Amino acid sequence: MPSPFPGMNPYLEQPALWPDFHVGLLNAIKERIVPLIRPRYYALLERHVFIQEPPGEPTGRRFRGDLLVAAARPEERGGVAVLAPEVEAPTAVEHLALEVERVAYLEIRERGGGALVTVVELLSPANKRDDRPSYLAKREKILGSSTHLVEIDLLRGGRPMPEINRPACAYSVLVGRSEWRPRAGFWPIGLRDRLPTIPIPLLAPDPPARVDLQDALNHVYDASGYEDFIYDGAPDPPLPTEDAEWAKSLVPTGG
Repeated sequence: MPSPFPGMNPYLEQPALWPDFHVGLLNAIKERIVPLIRPRYYALLERHVFIQEPPGEPTGRRFRGDLLVAAARPEERGGVAVLAPEVEAPTAVEHLALEVERVAYLEIRERGGGALVTVVELLSPANKRDDRPSYLAKREKILGSSTHLVEIDLLRGGRPMPEINRPACAYSVLVGRSEWRPRAGFWPIGLRDRLPTIPIPLLAPDPPARVDLQDALNHVYDASGYEDFIYDGAPDPPLPTEDAEWAKSLVPTGG
């Protein structure tokens, strides 16, 4: 059965649940886009890779790591440490565990050369919190190109995007066609509002592919059986008292 909420279900914003919902919703969007864009375009689920530094060493950088082996007394050659010839084995040091997070997003590409046409981002907690600088750098790269950007924010937690001139809303969708920049279409969404049908831009003169976000969410909710286990606690982040009572009134019996 569909989600009992008219729009976004606030119980889906649980840290342990979000990665599953995130991938599920992007796949549901992809399934609805593909019949509308083929055969000129194709859609692929891709992943950002964010690597977080160990506690106590906040460099603010995110990178893909390579293996580095250091000698006990390395020689310096042109600023690069290399193993000294007489050293038979490197000194053992404690492994520094880096936390790797892979965040899915959707690409729409044109057949033939595979040119990137549109990026569809469903924001994750990492995008809005710890890895925000890295995500913003990727975002700026898209906005400086000819690629269209669709940014869906169904998270109440974390700093919103954009922050400047943002209407009061719980959730939002931003659709930025490259030829509109610096302007973009923006859908402010309230906690009790139905999720909109949004246009996914393609190359001119092709019309956008329209996707009903509410239908996609309801599909994921039903297919994943979320009703059976997501209502044991309260929404996270907490809702204001009036909204919390409203949300509780919609929870299925036994939830």
